[in-house]
Amino acid sequence: MPKFLIEREVPGASKLTAEELTAVAGRSCGVLRELGSDIQWERSYINGDKITCVYIAKDEALVREHAMRGKFPADRVAVISAIIDPASENGALWKSRELVMA
Repeated sequence: MPKFLIEREVPGASKLTAEELTAVAGRSCGVLRELGSDIQWERSYINGDKITCVYIAKDEALVREHAMRGKFPADRVAVISAIIDPASENGALWKSRELVMA
């Protein structure tokens, strides 16, 4: 399944308390359970007024359905075409849904 990068504009996101973030995560996980195994949340990054998330999903429509049901903004949704990290120096990279050794 493809990976998606979701950008969410959330004013004051970096000021959310641990309790508020726990509640958001709980609401997200509840919607994910309803939607089934065709969508998974990997992680989210909070910076300023944005929450940027990485999801694995069957398609963009399912990502947007999760956002709608959870009442989360999904201002931008993009398919991740490749991922590099320090291991990529040795030829390992994630591209088009699979690990590739260059």
